[in-house]
Amino acid sequence: MGKQPSVRIATPRQLTSELVIIGCFKGRAPDTGRLPSGLTNAAARAVERSGWKGREKQIARGQTRTKESSQIAVYGLGGAADFGSKELRSWSARAIKAATEEGYRDLLLVLPDHPAVKGRAALRLLVDLDLSGYRFDRFQSKTPKSKLRTIRVLPPAGEDKSYREMLKVADTVASAVTFGRDLANTPPNEANPEWMANEARQLASSRSMKIKVLGPKELARIGMGGILAVGGGSASPPRLVRLEWGKGPQTISFVGKGVTFDTGGISIKPAGGMDEMKYDKSGACTVLGIAQAAADLDLPFRFRAYLPLAENMPDGLSYRPGDIVRCYNGKTVEVLNTDAEGRMILADALSWAAEEEPGTLLEYSTLTGASVVALGHHAASLYTPDDFLAAELLDAAEDSNERLWRMPLWPEYREEMKGTHADLRNVAGRWGGANTAAAFLSQFVGKTERWAHLDIAATAYVAGDQKGSKGATGYGVALTSAWLLELANRF
Repeated sequence: MGKQPSVRIATPRQLTSELVIIGCFKGRAPDTGRLPSGLTNAAARAVERSGWKGREKQIARGQTRTKESSQIAVYGLGGAADFGSKELRSWSARAIKAATEEGYRDLLLVLPDHPAVKGRAALRLLVDLDLSGYRFDRFQSKTPKSKLRTIRVLPPAGEDKSYREMLKVADTVASAVTFGRDLANTPPNEANPEWMANEARQLASSRSMKIKVLGPKELARIGMGGILAVGGGSASPPRLVRLEWGKGPQTISFVGKGVTFDTGGISIKPAGGMDEMKYDKSGACTVLGIAQAAADLDLPFRFRAYLPLAENMPDGLSYRPGDIVRCYNGKTVEVLNTDAEGRMILADALSWAAEEEPGTLLEYSTLTGASVVALGHHAASLYTPDDFLAAELLDAAEDSNERLWRMPLWPEYREEMKGTHADLRNVAGRWGGANTAAAFLSQFVGKTERWAHLDIAATAYVAGDQKGSKGATGYGVALTSAWLLELANRF
């Protein structure tokens, strides 16, 4: 599972290290005003070498000439005017990765004096550093062990208090992201619906949450036809999990798609890349990560979480194209494609969540490839009819470095989802597929006005054709935690 280095805020007595990493803007001297003279002089000597300009990705190395010798790595950051949260994240990630590969045990990261590292940026950076050592290696017989144990951060002058206040919060959020990643990375021969329900039970037990788990009989009794249809072809029966915790004047509910493996069912997917369909449970994994973070942060709200869990397999009992399914809120759905299964299980879960009248309802799902076509792997799609909620979530996306882009919920898309022989159909053709899917979900939120659908298909995991380490990202946990923290500040 994930192993993280310990992240700390440097004190005046901790300004030496095996490796001191310093950021330096183009045309400026390194920001070493808070460092001892030995380190300051070593950094100055390093950048005096021929060819140093402070260009992005340029590195100058040196060493102190003191009794307690430290290696120095001065990283060029490019122009200060072009430096923002993206550049900060890129620099810190490259520097930590290089130091890890070089076998250093403890680092001192000296932050430049720049608005991009001040204020609310502290949480974003500290979470990234906490996660820098993440590895999913539970199934590997031999794993390389990182020597890196400690990362100390030296903020710009005047920012120490902000960073210290954010450190515990960042540790909490990073732990929740790790939990979500580990769940999503777990392979489908282990992570079936009952396994996911057991993970929810363990979380509930450790955080004093109320939990209810519905199996096939209970689902049939109350009319959860969408979940039963999708899970009908699997030897691992479907589940629907409901969690509740916290106290407060507002109720916030979360729904997460949990298709533990998606073959596409009878409308079977191509073989290439099908191994990545273990990540089709990422919405549910994100919601469990959010639940852990929200409970540990002790926020002043009442929370509920709903996890529809099913495995979509081809079998004699699988649901078919042409079937008509009745969902929990009574609406009927004509099935045109069994690979549009996520919206079927979400229809039931959203209906139950809406029936319990939350103040805000957020739903997370790896719902459509169309969202990836629209935005690439750079952002998740945000759908909501509420402008205020959209603004809140977009601000939180900026604070957490988990990008969102708002997409349209026009009535034309709802019209396209009308069925021929049923109230609705589960697909509406090739064009605007992410938008019509969101329009389908909008039929199941009841009277809830403050709701949002986050299509995280593009951001939930790093696939084989993307840059970076393959695997789950835990996308949505940090974003939602930032949103909740800002919401809590109003109370």
